[in-house]
Amino acid sequence: MSQVHNIAKGQPHTKDMTKGNPYTLMLGFTLPIFLSQVFQQLYNTADAFIVGRFLGTDALAAVTSSGTLIFLMVSFFTGTAMGAGVVISRYFGAGDGDRVSRSIHTVMAFGLVSGLAMTVVGVLFTPTFLQWMQTDPEVMDEAVEYFRWYFLGSLALVMYNICRSIMNALGDSRRPLYYLIFSSVLNVLLDLLFIAWLGWGVWAAAVATVISQAASVVLCMIHLLKKGQLFTVELKKIRFHKDMLIEIIRYGLPSGVQNSVIALANVIVQSQINSFGKLAMAGYGTHAKIEGFAFLPITSFSMACTTFISQNLGAKQYDRAKKGARFSIFAAVLSAELIGVVYYLFAPQLVSLFDSSEGVIMYGSQQAQTASLFYFLLAFSHIIAAICRGAGKAFVPMLVMLSIWCVVRIIYIAIVTNLTGDIGLIYWAYPITWTISSIIYLLYYLFSDWVHGFDG
Repeated sequence: MSQVHNIAKGQPHTKDMTKGNPYTLMLGFTLPIFLSQVFQQLYNTADAFIVGRFLGTDALAAVTSSGTLIFLMVSFFTGTAMGAGVVISRYFGAGDGDRVSRSIHTVMAFGLVSGLAMTVVGVLFTPTFLQWMQTDPEVMDEAVEYFRWYFLGSLALVMYNICRSIMNALGDSRRPLYYLIFSSVLNVLLDLLFIAWLGWGVWAAAVATVISQAASVVLCMIHLLKKGQLFTVELKKIRFHKDMLIEIIRYGLPSGVQNSVIALANVIVQSQINSFGKLAMAGYGTHAKIEGFAFLPITSFSMACTTFISQNLGAKQYDRAKKGARFSIFAAVLSAELIGVVYYLFAPQLVSLFDSSEGVIMYGSQQAQTASLFYFLLAFSHIIAAICRGAGKAFVPMLVMLSIWCVVRIIYIAIVTNLTGDIGLIYWAYPITWTISSIIYLLYYLFSDWVHGFDG
């Protein structure tokens, strides 16, 4: 164990989370993740904001009409990267340097193969996906242009998430923040250059995002390939190590499936909303961009919690893992609900920043004011899922999300759509399923022996 821990002491950005005050450690680790999530969200928001302001409502609808499509395509791979981070964190906490190195090189190989596969599938099938989602014919051509260019950057998107997962698993949440700040600012500047100054079409927003994502990957790889780091990536060692691949699949595949299930349900929701026309599409899409910021504390504490839990359970520090879990639940639930209240109060003003059309503001505000006061339930579900992942129990959140956030949500939408056709009732699909999943997670957290998840 001393080998890994002694090296870690010489790395100023790397945290061994098995020692020291757990609360200050988690806050110190979470803050850079939170800030990086803010800038990550800028990727998604800058395109919509600048497109809406300079190219109009039709272009905004094209960009936002199928944001859930992108999430569906990338969620499996990013979820698997999160699961791979659990493997890395576990062996880092246990002080097993050899397994840490082999797991890192295996997940790098997985990222390269996955990114290339997603590029091919995304570019070839973009029109088909958009037709499945009932995208308004008036914006179909622009939507196809945007998403095809976006999918050309799939490799960069997947590899950034892989690199971030590796660094976070080793307790380094600052460098991903620095790299993301640079690439996010670059994205905004390129959006303004291509669209506001040069007057290019909606496709240029996707090109700006692709260039910016590629820049973040270059910065990550420069660091990871540098000699003398805690664990240096060597290009010749990037391959699938069978034992590590099995573990990554064991812990990562359920997380990837979980993310995909959530995304699939959201695709179905958006498909129904798209059928109400371009104003509803733009309103829902704008709400999704704003809501992404509300999710930031949830995502940040979830990522920090998974790393903390897996490192400490790897070191067999069970009581310490429980303390980190309780703190994560409290912090995520409180911060998410505070943001939800603010969003509820100022929803019309926030939506109008993207598009001042009365219909867009109406649809976006209606969705916001239906869901925002229930963000504490969303936070609770995500944090318990993160605890399960960190404890090697990734199948639990996968099953809960599959049954509740997918099956129940789809059944509910099918019923209300056929009975009433009221878009307001479609919005209620989210709070209802958050409530059910939170009850199940509470019972699991209180009565299961999750702290011994790796011991079996």
